[in-house]
Amino acid sequence: MSTTNSRVFLIGYRGSGKTAVAHLLAERLGWSWCDADAVLEERFGKTIRQIFADEGEPSFRDKETQVLIDLCTRQSIVVATGGGVVLRPGNRDLLRTGRVVWLTADAATLHRRIQADTTTAERRPSLAQGGLDEVREILAQREPLYSECAELTVDTSNQTLQEVTEFIVSALLAK
Repeated sequence: MSTTNSRVFLIGYRGSGKTAVAHLLAERLGWSWCDADAVLEERFGKTIRQIFADEGEPSFRDKETQVLIDLCTRQSIVVATGGGVVLRPGNRDLLRTGRVVWLTADAATLHRRIQADTTTAERRPSLAQGGLDEVREILAQREPLYSECAELTVDTSNQTLQEVTEFIVSALLAK
């Protein structure tokens, strides 16, 4: 890949596989990788759940944007973004400074993955506590925004992490 496209941002709903794929994709490309939410938590010394509880969502979104601005200065990196990063128009513009891959899955698969993720209850704000209907509702709100940003969309519902990674590598190298 050329140096003008030396950032890959993985976007998508929580549970779509962004962090796991980021690690594998970076390894495959010989790049570094990070989870933007983990960077945010380290930088601000609180879990996302604590930031939401103590400061509210607008403050969290401000912090998320600050981290994204920093990550946009890095080269040869794969970034697993937070699921709501696309909610702000400015963030969608920042994402376009790299290659944007949208990882999707059907609502039932996402809900199942979220429920099985032990870090969700400890580190993340309550989402999907309203069950599958809540996942469907949030997906309906966010899908147009994910679509607006993405140059590549990959359904992770019925593929292994390795299959998803290889598909992305092939697609990115073909362009």
